[in-house]
Amino acid sequence: MTTVVWDTWLNPNAVEAGLRLTRKLWSDMRGFERFLSHEILIDQDNPAHVVGIGRWRSREDADRARIKYAESPTTRELTALLARARDRWIMEEHTFFQNENEASIAFGT
Repeated sequence: MTTVVWDTWLNPNAVEAGLRLTRKLWSDMRGFERFLSHEILIDQDNPAHVVGIGRWRSREDADRARIKYAESPTTRELTALLARARDRWIMEEHTFFQNENEASIAFGT
């Protein structure tokens, strides 16, 4: 599984519209094959700062969706509301266990 993190800074005067478009963008991702899930995190101290976390079967799946969706009306509208270009990080998840018992339960051993 691949996790994609998008760090977004909206113009302060465009927060409401930017959040609406961000929600639409992530909702649209559900239409892509091999998209697993997403979360949207809004900074409690600065609502113009939004982090989107998407989970995909593979990096290739995430990259294909990004390329295909890059010219969508939603992407173009959101881009116009940004205070700066969005950052994108590609991550892979690792699970660490506190002890052997937790690992044993997780792996059924």
